[in-house]
Amino acid sequence: MHWNDAHPTYVASPIPRLTFSRNFHLTLPRHEFHFDSHHFVERLEREGLTRAQAEGIMNAMAEVIDESIKNMAANMVTKADQEKHHYTQNVDFAQLKSELQLMEKNDLAQMKAENDRLVTDIEKLKQRLREEITRTQAGVRLDLNLEKGRLREESSGQELKIKEVDTRIENEIANLRANMQSSKATTLQYIVGFVTGCSALLMAYLRFRV
Repeated sequence: MHWNDAHPTYVASPIPRLTFSRNFHLTLPRHEFHFDSHHFVERLEREGLTRAQAEGIMNAMAEVIDESIKNMAANMVTKADQEKHHYTQNVDFAQLKSELQLMEKNDLAQMKAENDRLVTDIEKLKQRLREEITRTQAGVRLDLNLEKGRLREESSGQELKIKEVDTRIENEIANLRANMQSSKATTLQYIVGFVTGCSALLMAYLRFRV
């Protein structure tokens, strides 16, 4: 279409003319219009187009709209397909849920078995530690008893040696006392003899002087 400067109306470009009867139907048998075709044709006529031009434009637009709707319908999923897809999703979800539950049960069983094994290993380790502690304590007690016995033996030996030394000292003191007594007696005898001799000499001298 182009603007006619002489008259303020639209002049349509040449369009292949379609033959219509005066009593035309706005809805052709092969099309189901999705808009008010009669109102659209009247509007085009008010813009300066002839009835044939308006109908041609309307039919062309109807075909374009029809094709677009067909393409949209082809790309859309039918309700049956949606239900089938929904059912398939539900089945897949149920299968996935079952598999997850089975995996969870298997994992729980494995975890329980692993936990039981760890508990058993810990109990065995505790038992070995208790046995090792018992052996160590027994060894320490034995060493302490042996050391105590050795110390007692050494103490007994030291006490015996001390008693022997005490006995020897007492014997030496007794011998020394005996020797001192003997020396005293000998000295006393010597003194008595000496005094007696001196007295006898003195008496003899005195007698001789008289």
